[in-house]
Amino acid sequence: MNHEPHKMNNCLVIIPTYNEKENAERIIRKTLSVDAHLHILIVDDGSPDGTADIVKALQAEFPERLFLIERSGKLGLGTAYITGFKYGLKNGYDYIIEMDADFSHNPEDLPKLYNACKNGADVAVGSRYKDGVNVINWPMNRVLMSFFASQYVQFITSMPINDATAGFVCYTRKVLESLNLDKIRFVGYAFQIEMKFKSWKKGFDVQEVPIIFTDRTEGVSKMDVKIFKEAFFGVIYMKIRSLFKSPSKY
Repeated sequence: MNHEPHKMNNCLVIIPTYNEKENAERIIRKTLSVDAHLHILIVDDGSPDGTADIVKALQAEFPERLFLIERSGKLGLGTAYITGFKYGLKNGYDYIIEMDADFSHNPEDLPKLYNACKNGADVAVGSRYKDGVNVINWPMNRVLMSFFASQYVQFITSMPINDATAGFVCYTRKVLESLNLDKIRFVGYAFQIEMKFKSWKKGFDVQEVPIIFTDRTEGVSKMDVKIFKEAFFGVIYMKIRSLFKSPSKY
């Protein structure tokens, strides 16, 4: 099997933003510099801090590679990605990657995810927990909460994935085409779990690629109790429903 790095053709990186003016230009420039072929779609949820204006200014410099969808308000991470997935499918991309705007995901790891899919994976997950715990700048309580959340998800769902809540993921076109994107229920961290769970239930090859996760250095974390509760109870709900549902229904 050929494991040479590939040019990132037909690849769209979706970056949802809400008040990311400190990071927007840096993350866009850095991501575009990783590979001359990849494209970026920013999905901005009506950021009051002017994030979208920064993106528009950069579009003049990268008209063929940088795209923007502006939404009217804070509609949630999950719906931002669904919007991005639909855009990517409609515009002919074969590889669609989710990535955060805040540098917690290192753009230099993008080729690792892309290559994993090029070399046979249907879904490639940038995993903090594939080889131990790879996080930087996190207080111990966050590390423990995230790590045990992933253990919990694995226990409830039986998914063979160490980092089910990861938000740095490459999906191939065939996976996104086969999922009913309008039936994805969750919006927060549970969205990430649900997407992986449904992909796995449908029999797709979900592979983990080890990455190092660095907590955001600029801006404010978007994690809150509501999002955590959605993930905690949502996983049980998802598993119970799956017992009564054939994989083809996803």
